[in-house]
Amino acid sequence: MPSSDFTGIHPVILSGGAGTRLWPVSRSLYPKQLTQLVGESSLLQQTLARVAPARGFAPPIIICNEAHRFIIAEQLRAAGIAGATLVLEPSGRNTAPAIAVAAHILKARDPAAMMAVLPSDHLIAETEAFLETLALGARAAADNRLVTFGIRPTEPHTGYGYIRIGEPLDAVPGGYSVERFVEKPGRPQAESFLAEGNYVWNSGMFLFSAGHVLEELGRFQPQIVEATARALDAAREDMDFVRLDPAGFNASPSISIDHAVMEKTDHAAVVPAAFGWHDLGSWAAMWQLGPQDAAGNVRTGEVVAVDTAGCYLRSDGPLLAAAGVKDLVVVATDDATLIVPRERCEDVKLLVTRMHEEGRTQSEAHTTVHRPWGSYQGVDQGPRFKVKRITVKPEAQLSLQMHYHRAEHWVVVRGTARVTCGETVRLVHENESTFIPIGTPHRLENPGRIPLELIEVQSGSYLGEDDIRRFDDHYGREAPPNPAGRDPA
Repeated sequence: MPSSDFTGIHPVILSGGAGTRLWPVSRSLYPKQLTQLVGESSLLQQTLARVAPARGFAPPIIICNEAHRFIIAEQLRAAGIAGATLVLEPSGRNTAPAIAVAAHILKARDPAAMMAVLPSDHLIAETEAFLETLALGARAAADNRLVTFGIRPTEPHTGYGYIRIGEPLDAVPGGYSVERFVEKPGRPQAESFLAEGNYVWNSGMFLFSAGHVLEELGRFQPQIVEATARALDAAREDMDFVRLDPAGFNASPSISIDHAVMEKTDHAAVVPAAFGWHDLGSWAAMWQLGPQDAAGNVRTGEVVAVDTAGCYLRSDGPLLAAAGVKDLVVVATDDATLIVPRERCEDVKLLVTRMHEEGRTQSEAHTTVHRPWGSYQGVDQGPRFKVKRITVKPEAQLSLQMHYHRAEHWVVVRGTARVTCGETVRLVHENESTFIPIGTPHRLENPGRIPLELIEVQSGSYLGEDDIRRFDDHYGREAPPNPAGRDPA
């Protein structure tokens, strides 16, 4: 397909979800769209590759959570995507406000801009079929339609919304008007939809002009248009990010684009499609998608199974061994293990809620925590000590900082570190160490061209991540307040 088919189409990638149903691999600080669930790259990177500038698309706009901003920026760099606009939502307000923000941005750039709204966490197996469908949707959007893409159903799925296909569009063969949207049905209703053959799954993907969707939002939800415009007017640029004004954005109603516009407008159109679409919404879906052995097991990572059938068995860390079990999902990481009957995978979300209520950090973060300069992994922790493995990217640096309640010992395992400690700056090579006393301003840098790896041993009365005062930060981050009730040491 010629790249010129997509000239003027701006991908708008929605990346605000937490993906709790795929815990423990997906967590709130590292959700499923950023993980390598399927294939050699993350779901976000796969989404970007399908609509890359190399195919003729405009650079993308990505609407994302502030906590994910540096991970997404790094994944963009790794994918070779330049010129992207990263918009940081101060809070999750569902899809209609996010789409309105992107439409304001695009309309200001180009009054005729078309926007393809795509979730970042879907799997699409057949890229060429997807692009053909998108090109068809562009023709319908050019005919003043608000286009959604419907997936031809393969089973009476009760976890998706449905769309009833209306009359064919005269100007766009393969496109149809929308007769009605249907919320997630019960099993009997879903079976009747499948038997009738005139229903498609609601994929959550859209294509329309920025001006047209703002016009329809103004008719049905003017508060969204006004609030998002204020949020952009008062937004500030922070490095490569656009930070929306919290007061303006939070004044917007929290509502999906389906409820806000698509169910009300008389300009809605649907393009039915079949391009190997999966929303990867649960471990049961991963089991259905994965390569099954003769006993119906899907095995990923270090797994041994005996007399086991119909199971999804995944280990991202230790050896996982299963014997004499059936129809289970077992997922192991280095700090958590999930065991659930396959038919009760929806309950994973309840588990995450319970963990959050109990203050368990495994609901939010992995042992490896990503930062703009690299990452750190928790190794061990006990009374008055914590051990981490720190990796600093080439030519990256941490902030100039100090801690009120802890000292730090650093041992370089690989590479060379440039260490600022008070008024002293020195190089620390492999197998050498240094000590940072409590209350001393310090900075860690990697001046080399290979990743810097070191072991950090913290010791002190309080070892929380909020015990930090930043004096200078290359990434524009602000330090949290000194822990409540703790006087500076």
